[in-house]
Amino acid sequence: MSSLVTKAAPDFTANAVLPDGSIKEGFTLSAYKGKKYVLLFFYPMDFTFVCPTEIIAFDRALKEFEKRNTQVIGASVDSEYSHFAWRETETAKGGIGRIGYPLVADITKKISSDYGVLLDSGVALRGLFLIDKSGIVRHEVVNDLPLGRSTDEALRMIDALQTFEEVGEVCPANFHKGDKTMQTTQKGLERFFTA
Repeated sequence: MSSLVTKAAPDFTANAVLPDGSIKEGFTLSAYKGKKYVLLFFYPMDFTFVCPTEIIAFDRALKEFEKRNTQVIGASVDSEYSHFAWRETETAKGGIGRIGYPLVADITKKISSDYGVLLDSGVALRGLFLIDKSGIVRHEVVNDLPLGRSTDEALRMIDALQTFEEVGEVCPANFHKGDKTMQTTQKGLERFFTA
């Protein structure tokens, strides 16, 4: 698996279940290019155990992503009908409820393959890709199946990217919005550690 960071995000066209519960044929990633940042995340399968905790966590943080002009999109190798049924199942009974972002049906497994997260067993690893408004992958993280992701870390990375784009200075380790940035010079490094 090679990294997609700094490369154009592979575009795709697939069916998806939208936040209003409708099924959209021909849902495309490129529809957001030039308009929004995209946080695309893959999960192994519907009606499983770690997956709903992540999907619901991203939904609960959706307002924070929207404040950052970021569209959250989930994807798995399940069909749009499975996604729809899972949305219609109460969380207390193993469902995800009516989440506020699209779930893409990667039934052909091509999208997971193009993003380098498809396992030989036919399910996707927990891949997460931050795509800028130009359609370039700026951050990716891939977790093994038992390891859930952090919405806080995803938001932190969006803040770092947007801060870099705004001020033109880099964001050091553990950067949070409002923290000091630094210039990419020896003086900038010295200033960062002595200030």
